[in-house]
Amino acid sequence: MTRFATLLIGILLSPMLLAAPVHYDIDQQKTGIVLSWRAFGGILSQAWLKDVTGKVTLDPDNEFNDQIQVTIPVATLVASNSLLTWQLKSNMFFDAARYPTIAFISDRVVTLQKGHFRVFGVLDVREIRRPVILDVTLEEQSPSSLTLNATTAISRSAFGLDRFALVVDDRIAIDINIGAHPQPGSANRPQ
Repeated sequence: MTRFATLLIGILLSPMLLAAPVHYDIDQQKTGIVLSWRAFGGILSQAWLKDVTGKVTLDPDNEFNDQIQVTIPVATLVASNSLLTWQLKSNMFFDAARYPTIAFISDRVVTLQKGHFRVFGVLDVREIRRPVILDVTLEEQSPSSLTLNATTAISRSAFGLDRFALVVDDRIAIDINIGAHPQPGSANRPQ
């Protein structure tokens, strides 16, 4: 009877042992963000952000435990020309001196299909917090790395970035490429 009880406890506990979430640190060298918008009647403009930091937690057995946290330094912003870079970092837009970072924290990650997720969260720009939804694709997951691609669009006026409204569209498209590596001691099993 003791052997049967030990076996039963082992069977009941084994799924919990396999269900460990995997925790990743965002790799600054492999992560970048592209902002795109239209200005002056349709001309495409872009800006790039780098040195992104943060964490990704993926739990293959409980999507309520999945989480993405990202911090983006505004000082790394580079646009297509030096005047636009200066304007975007100035108090006309992001005001990097007063608000040095942009942050995103997910509330919920929903699996749509294998490798494709919808991420609900809050974007904080200039201490203005608004809900955003990211469309995320898992590009690669191995014991040593994770690669995600996320896209979304925001209204710049919703974040107080509404200067030059007559010549610059309100919609900003955001493309995020995240590279990450497992935290030391995290369960390193691919999903």
